[in-house]
Parts: sequence; C-alpha cells; structure tokens
Amino acid sequence: MEVTPELQHQLKKIDEKYKSINQNTETHLEGLLWSKPITYWDYIQTDALLNLQIQRTTLPDEMVFIMYHQVNELLFKMILWEIEQLAHTEKPTTDYFTDKLGRISRYFDMLTTSFTIMTDGMEPEQYLKFRNTLTPASGFQSAQYRLIEFATTDLINLIDYRFRATIDRNTPYGHAFDHLYWQAAGKDYKTGEKTFLLQEFERKYKKVFLDFMEEYNTINLWRKYKQLPQEDQNNEVLVQAMRHLDKTINITWVMGHFNAAKKYIESVPGNHEATGGSDWKKYMLPKYQKRIFFPELWTKEEIENWGENI
Repeated sequence: MEVTPELQHQLKKIDEKYKSINQNTETHLEGLLWSKPITYWDYIQTDALLNLQIQRTTLPDEMVFIMYHQVNELLFKMILWEIEQLAHTEKPTTDYFTDKLGRISRYFDMLTTSFTIMTDGMEPEQYLKFRNTLTPASGFQSAQYRLIEFATTDLINLIDYRFRATIDRNTPYGHAFDHLYWQAAGKDYKTGEKTFLLQEFERKYKKVFLDFMEEYNTINLWRKYKQLPQEDQNNEVLVQAMRHLDKTINITWVMGHFNAAKKYIESVPGNHEATGGSDWKKYMLPKYQKRIFFPELWTKEEIENWGENI
C-alpha cells in the first residue's frame, strides 16, 4: 500500500483523535488486525431479535400479536430518539425543528397505517382464547408511549380533564402524576382503588416517569416550538405539520387501537373488559378525554368536537 499524502493526513487525524482521549494510537491500529469483518446479521443482531418472540399459548395468531407489539415498541424508541435530540438542542433552528418533526410524524404515520395487521390479521376465535392468558398485562403498560407523551406536550394536557382546573405548572410532580388521564383507566371505577395492572406499572416505572416529567417540563416538543421565531410559529406549513402530528397521535392512532380492540373484544357476547380490567372505551375514545398536545393550534369548535368525526 502506498503511503500517499492523503493517507498520511488520515493517519494524523486518527492519531489526534486517540491522543485527545489519552489513548495510544498504535494499540488501536494493532487491534484492527484481530477484529472480525462485520456482517449484516451481526450488526442488526438478527438472531437475537428473532428469538425474542415467546408464545404463552399454542395458538398461531398469538405470534402475530407479539411481533406487532414489538414492532410498535421499536418505533416508539425511534420517536423518542428524535425527540431527545431536538429537546436537548438549546436553540434549534427552524429547519432542524421541521426536519425532526417530519421524522416523528412519519414514524407515527407508519404506526397508524399498520393497524390493519391487528384488525384483519388475526382470527377473533384465536385472539379471544390467547388474550385470557395475557391477563392482567395490557398495552396500557407501554412505558415508552408514556414517555413520548411527557416529551411532546405540557403536563397539563395529560391531566384527567376533571382535574385540570386544580393543577398548574407549580403543582408537585407526584400530585400531577396521580391525576394523569390514564390513571382513571387503572383504577377500579367503583372503589377508586388502583388495580394490580396500575400498581405493577407504577412499581416498575413511576420513578422513571417522575424524573422524565421534570426533565421535559421546559424542553418538550411544544416548548421547543415556542422557541422558534414568531414568524415561523405562524408559518402555515409548520402549523399544519404540528396539527397533523397531534391528530395522528391523539385521534387516528388511538381510534385505530380502539377499533381493533372493539372488533375482537365485542366479537362475542359477555364481559367486554380489557385484559387489564380497565374501562377501555372511556380510556381510549378521544371525545372523552380530549387529549390534545397542542391546544393553542386548534379552534374552540375543533376542541369541542375532538374525535367526533372519526
């Protein structure tokens, strides 16, 4: 190999890189001699991914159910990855904000258009059998989805609408947490006691949630939007992109989930509770909670009729 001026320049850059972290360049170069060539399956960890689907029953469609939810969680991670970068950029440019918003929207568009896998991709008879083995687990317990909510909007917009007038930005996070909209779905509607579903969810994630709520209180997606120049905040294309994301997450995605649940849960007479025991209709339907991430971007009439025309 000829040691060209270009190669010498690259070696100098490599040497500077390792010296900057107090490392010996020769040691790292020698390490290249023993490193293995990378393959697709090693890089993507294909074998590990394909061994994460563990059925609890012998029913074939349970595998569809498992894989679909795992795909959702991977997309949730992609969404959080983009939001994290934007949120921790001190003064994002409008172009940077718009680019990240576009990525987040595309991930959620993919989620919403994939619901036919659930609604049309399983036999109701199989679902109604294997779902009993999943009790009391529930999609309610997707921690990443809760983190997306905390990282997207001001906390007040996630509070149960019955308590919003009593909570503001000075309310302790623990008190606000106990009045989040999804708390109602995790409590016995007769006694008000927390269900096992909610108790286990909080046991595993409450501290993570409280820390995350505090971290994103002033750097969530809405707060970053408000940092943009006023002219850009009023840009019609950007406003429509914000509205699209809000509607996609809080109406289209939620209704896709609702319609899938409704098809299977109500396909036979009898008890129509969700696996976690929640009042799933009032928990999921947008018209009840009026969960809106960016209320300032919607008219009073649109808010009053939120989710009614879907």
